[in-house]
Amino acid sequence: MAALRRTLHVATLAAGARRALAGYIAPFLQHFDGTWALGDTRTPLVSTGSLAGSCLADRRLWDKLHADARRGSVPTFDWFFGYEEAQGLLLPLLQEAGAACPPRVLDVGCGTSSLCTGLYTKCPHPVDVLGVDFSPVAVAHMKSLLEGGQGQTPLCPGHPASRLHFIKADAQNLEPVASSGSFQLVLDKGTWDAISRGGLPRAYQLLSECLRVLSPQGTLIQFSDEDPDVRLPCLEQGSPGWTVTVQELGPFGGITYFAYLVQGSH
Repeated sequence: MAALRRTLHVATLAAGARRALAGYIAPFLQHFDGTWALGDTRTPLVSTGSLAGSCLADRRLWDKLHADARRGSVPTFDWFFGYEEAQGLLLPLLQEAGAACPPRVLDVGCGTSSLCTGLYTKCPHPVDVLGVDFSPVAVAHMKSLLEGGQGQTPLCPGHPASRLHFIKADAQNLEPVASSGSFQLVLDKGTWDAISRGGLPRAYQLLSECLRVLSPQGTLIQFSDEDPDVRLPCLEQGSPGWTVTVQELGPFGGITYFAYLVQGSH
């Protein structure tokens, strides 16, 4: 059965990722036939007509999606779930990291998720949050949301000492924006899922960078709906010397999700 699940995973996106993306991507991919998913005449994103292809690792797709989403009234978009569903796991970890004041949190592939903004505006403890994404459109949108652009009210921190920043960066190469061991908590909500569409070597590079910037006593959390039979062996192989565990989350919207924790010595 585990082997069957692995085979199915290689061929398709997990159910939650498909559901989360369905309404968001469908208008751009409905005519996707391998020529160019968004009706562009440039180089095709992928050579197959499947959403499960490497298009999810292509920045052009996300630039287009984030640009079109900005025309709507919803300021953030979340794969799987948002801050409200994750806070029960995050807040105790931030309390444990209290020796670093404020603890530093990195959200890799933040997109326009509510995870960073939720931590900044609702966490009762001081926290220093950095969201990085390779899409300049997503980063510009989140900066505008933070600063109160386009006539909106600027975001207010849940604690006076909290900070929030957004930077354009590739999660597979964080060297320009993050030094080794500089974060107590690293969050990956769907980024492994998207990057792995371009091949597992890319996903392992993402994991390597996350662990490089994580403090030796810190925690990396990957949020996904991918089955533990698939994800755990990958994380164990790519995280020698770290402890890898999994917790169930939800169900949310009828789907059970997983929080994969990669932790150093506590």
